[in-house]
Amino acid sequence: MKRMLIASLLVASALLVACRSSDSNNKQAAQPVPAEKTPKNVIFFLGDGMGINTLTASRIYAVGEEGELTIDTMPETGFIKTYSNDSQVTDSAPSMSAYMTGVKMNNEVISMSSDTKAIEPDMKAFTSKCGAANGTPAQTFLELAKAAGWGTGVVTTTRVTHATPAATYAHACHRDAEADIAAQLVPGGQGFNSKLGDGVDIVLGGGKQYFVPAEAGGKRQDKRDLTAELKAKGYAVALSRSEFDAIDPAKAGKVLGLFANSHLSYDLDRDSSKEPSLAEMTVKAITTLKKNKAGFFLMVEGGRIDHALHETVAKKALQDTVAFDNAIKAAIDEMKKTDPELKNTLIVVTADHDHTLVLNGYGKRTGKTTATNPGILGLMRDYSDGSVAKDSDGKPFTVLGFGNGHNRVPGNRNSAGDLTDDIVSANTYAQEAAIRIGKDQGSETHGGTDVFIGAMGMGADQFSGFMDNTQVFGLLRSAAGL
Repeated sequence: MKRMLIASLLVASALLVACRSSDSNNKQAAQPVPAEKTPKNVIFFLGDGMGINTLTASRIYAVGEEGELTIDTMPETGFIKTYSNDSQVTDSAPSMSAYMTGVKMNNEVISMSSDTKAIEPDMKAFTSKCGAANGTPAQTFLELAKAAGWGTGVVTTTRVTHATPAATYAHACHRDAEADIAAQLVPGGQGFNSKLGDGVDIVLGGGKQYFVPAEAGGKRQDKRDLTAELKAKGYAVALSRSEFDAIDPAKAGKVLGLFANSHLSYDLDRDSSKEPSLAEMTVKAITTLKKNKAGFFLMVEGGRIDHALHETVAKKALQDTVAFDNAIKAAIDEMKKTDPELKNTLIVVTADHDHTLVLNGYGKRTGKTTATNPGILGLMRDYSDGSVAKDSDGKPFTVLGFGNGHNRVPGNRNSAGDLTDDIVSANTYAQEAAIRIGKDQGSETHGGTDVFIGAMGMGADQFSGFMDNTQVFGLLRSAAGL
């Protein structure tokens, strides 16, 4: 009897173990295989100098008063304070650096600590004279993305070593040390920014002169050819439109594209057989970076908006703003091919500062600018009867003007000839300024007014209201999970 009881207990125990083992196996089998993480993408659009007045004028120029640009369709919008650490009116270096690092810094400084002093570089060699004790590097959003395994890219219509693009990947006590800034892009080379890991994946724009030695038509005094060094590191180097077109995004790894010795042409002057448009470069960068399974960060700058405004040539500024808007539309369309609702893609559009451009009133509505209608580029006309408006000197004036600049008739304007629509709507016409600053074109200054910010897609709802430019960095990190 005792033996039978023991045998029964042994059988029951075996059955219990078998059941538990079976349950365990079933539970293990039921565990889902971990899915590959969905890539997150952040595209940051920066219209250099693109203040509210420039946006308004560009809208009217392109589509009329009742029209709508892509920028206008951003579902979340706000305003940004742009002052720098030491100036009420910022320059591009600290303002873009604030977006990219969350640190308020001094004018001319690129992505450094707030105590960094801007020290003029050697302007023959375009190298730094900062010294080792002048501030410390501030981590950039691009460096964070790189550390997370994301793809990274910089696209601009300026030199790729100019203040705005440089703020994403470089650290310098002065923005004009562009030879040093270029060297920070070359993996393993002297001066390389090691925080970039194996290097920024896509770099497209102008500025070849800071990558090649003086002997080859550049401005480098150290005899280095950075294009050759980058090619040796596995970069596909494109120095022409045809080489750009030959880049296959499906096969391309790292890409450097430099399509001008200095800045790219204004969109109004651009030869499409020689230089790709900002929209084309943006799409090429996106389609190349999309291959990264972790995601990517791309900065796109419409940089020549700023330059045209400095020259007070409104027509070129407005056209470059429209080209910038076209790049935003192209990016949205491209991203929606793989992320239709932009659930994993954040697109942010803003400016680093504004300018002194103004729209005079009370003028008749102009509609969009065409070959037969100067539109907002033309003379001011009275809204009640359409007659040409006159100033207190009895002279016609334009709808658009500037607070300061080089084109100002001294004293009474009776000494000047009458302006006409043909004169003021020409591609190179420089609008008149209220205050004359300098004699040379390009002397107009930045303005200190708040700028627009808009966002759509992943985490966009945080980009609204009124904020300081340094707060944007934290919002980018939060949305991206970096």
